[in-house]
Amino acid sequence: MIFGVLKDIKEGENRVICTPVEVASIVAAGHTVLVEKDAGKGAGFPDEKYAAMGAKICDTAKELWDTCDFLAKVKEIEPSEFGYLKENQMIYCCIHPAGHPEEVQAILDSKCIAITAEDSHRYGSPNCEAAGKQGALFGLESMLTINGGKGKFVGGFAGAPGMNVLILGGGLVGQGALSVLHALGANVTVMDINPGLLRTLGNQYQNRINTMFCTKETIASVLPQTDMVLNCVKWPKQRKDFLIDKEMLKLMEPGSVLVDISNDDPGAIESSHETHHDNPRYVVNGVVHYCVSNIPGAVAHSTSVALAAETLPLLLNLLNNGLAEACVRDGFIRRSLTAYKGFLTHEETSAIQDRPWIRPEEILDIADRQLDPAPPATTTRSSNFYPAAK
Repeated sequence: MIFGVLKDIKEGENRVICTPVEVASIVAAGHTVLVEKDAGKGAGFPDEKYAAMGAKICDTAKELWDTCDFLAKVKEIEPSEFGYLKENQMIYCCIHPAGHPEEVQAILDSKCIAITAEDSHRYGSPNCEAAGKQGALFGLESMLTINGGKGKFVGGFAGAPGMNVLILGGGLVGQGALSVLHALGANVTVMDINPGLLRTLGNQYQNRINTMFCTKETIASVLPQTDMVLNCVKWPKQRKDFLIDKEMLKLMEPGSVLVDISNDDPGAIESSHETHHDNPRYVVNGVVHYCVSNIPGAVAHSTSVALAAETLPLLLNLLNNGLAEACVRDGFIRRSLTAYKGFLTHEETSAIQDRPWIRPEEILDIADRQLDPAPPATTTRSSNFYPAAK
């Protein structure tokens, strides 16, 4: 196959889906690799290093879109790229399809083959760990007096107590934030709906953190004493309620900080809306909000190295075996297939956008094969199938 590494064009995004190391592996497997000019520059990987590993450097994105069988990038397909999509071409990136109906429509209209990266990680995405850790640091930056925060130091000083921090969600993102904040001396409370996970985290940190079951009421009970909240909950998109509504913000002291790492739209935080690295903060009811949607892009080199290494086996599976066989061998690829030649194959998107869908194994005609198992990517279900798929 001809494989293309696109330069991400989302505002503030500097990550790259493949470093020169992964390009070398793909070339060694017998494939041709095209890399868009400066695709890795923002992450510290110049074109010369890609060329040295056997890639061809292309001056424009259009050359890649016109030539490649399979393209990959980190973030969503931007509106300016919709016109490049074409029939039968594979594209792998963080599509976030359920929340982006216009992007989904462009994908379906083009009859391309789209795979949403965020659903494809068997062991959790490195982006999640990076978002949690770096999100915690951006929260501390937002706490500074010069940024509108109340000016508390995370671990305190002699005679001055440190910060009380509430982390909503104890998954990979929340654990990343916890590791940073605990190491810096914050008094951390983690809330989750899984008591087994809370018990594990408590034991891991030798009961030097607080754990609570996560409900709107328990959150409200601790907000008056909380200096910073980090939302790490992946909120089901069909829900219309919030874990923290705007009125609850008034329970916090002015200058407190809320970091919405999950940044779902709609999400668990009523007052949250997407911001960018060049203007990351705003204030609602006295609380400083930090809601940048691509936090890992601020640590582009480290995140690119980790993401590219984790993604390489998946890319090679698709390149070497083709889509259908790759979906037999890897259930996480199968569940992340979003659209196939004009047909929606993503269950959550079907439910949220009220579109018909077909299961990937059915449209690929592999349902009778011994399929690698994988859990559903979300808890959202849809019975809105295409008529022929019922």
